Amino acid sequence: MLKNTSQRTVAETIRATARRFQRAKLHYGHGTETAPDEAAWLVGHALGVAPDRLAGRLNKPVPPAAMKKIDALTAARIRTRKPLAYLLKEAWFAGRKFYVDERVIVPRSLTGEFIAEQFQPWIDAKRVRRILDLCTGSGGMAIACAYAFPKARVEAADVSAEALAVARINIKRHRLGRRVQLRRSDLFQALKDRRYDVIVTNPPYVARAEMRTLPREYRHEPELALVSGRDGLDAIARILAGAARHLNPGGILVGEVGNSAAALQKKFPSVPFVWLTTSTGDESVFLLAAEDLARHHRAFKMPS
Repeated sequence: MLKNTSQRTVAETIRATARRFQRAKLHYGHGTETAPDEAAWLVGHALGVAPDRLAGRLNKPVPPAAMKKIDALTAARIRTRKPLAYLLKEAWFAGRKFYVDERVIVPRSLTGEFIAEQFQPWIDAKRVRRILDLCTGSGGMAIACAYAFPKARVEAADVSAEALAVARINIKRHRLGRRVQLRRSDLFQALKDRRYDVIVTNPPYVARAEMRTLPREYRHEPELALVSGRDGLDAIARILAGAARHLNPGGILVGEVGNSAAALQKKFPSVPFVWLTTSTGDESVFLLAAEDLARHHRAFKMPS
């Protein structure tokens, strides 16, 4: 438990919580990357303060009721190794809050940066009318796209009925029911001949053997949303094979493949993937134009 908490300020409580996380050797990566960031998120939640508003409260004392909640959440995070998002039933993505639970992975796609920039300069945002978020999970990318492209209609597809139930909660909370439509589909299977100007996807991309080596935090997430065959590329290969048939002329496919980026490039060496660089220098998000997908369709042909 936190000691001598009666006079602690918000800043002191964040530091004390971070030290507990560090001693426990927790793993991060589900919305935060460091112990101090995770501690700040937890403390802010207990105080009812959004992360971007916490700076103005750092020197204020933490009320006893909030301190009790902080202590309980900290203990649960250490004991269970569950991602903090599951304990709080919330995640922040693209600057907005979403409901999450164990039916979906915690939204953390790097694609959010490029959604906010309307995928400039690769597409004319004013002409975007239809967007597909494939493997939507909690619906985070679909909702972010709806905000970034206010004149577009968005479809959010997932094979998991449980994931779609979570996405439905978020669509309702963001009051986007008229613009974001849910589809249950195994990738493109149930989408028939629908076409889009933009397809975004954060599909499963973890190799089956790699899953066994991941930190405990990841094992609380649904395996269906993480594992994709022996090399981690089963889902993305199917997406590449089908995307051209579902993109309008001039459209783009934007996909995230994490640490499978090198394996993807090796699997399809002739394909002109454009690797987008995030603000942190990460290059695990690719972009392909509809024309390039069509031109290289034979490379993506799935074995019968």
